[in-house]
Amino acid sequence: MILLRRLLGDVLRRQRQRQGRTLREVSSSARVSLGYLSEVERGQKEASSELLSAICDALDVRMSELMREVSDDLALAELAESAAVEPVPAPVRPMLNSVSVAGVPPERVTIKAPTEAVDVVAA
Repeated sequence: MILLRRLLGDVLRRQRQRQGRTLREVSSSARVSLGYLSEVERGQKEASSELLSAICDALDVRMSELMREVSDDLALAELAESAAVEPVPAPVRPMLNSVSVAGVPPERVTIKAPTEAVDVVAA
């Protein structure tokens, strides 16, 4: 199960670490206890919108940027979760300007005009 509070905490931690700042600095600037901020970053506490706003202000990051990054991480987590449940029978992996269609029946291969040159290699 994907927990939004964990994804949010991961993004907050990355933002803080990108700036080279400590938990103590950010907690002081956001006026939140160091322990509570630590729990938010570890995904153990659910942050209110007011607290998120204070942390974003302390990090000088727009909340929309924070949420966009959380949304991107959520999309990746959902893809990973669905891939674990529904395995893809024969992966089609892009490789240096070529595509391998090994294990895919010929009648299931459709090639559309690419924007750049692509080699199709039959296995």
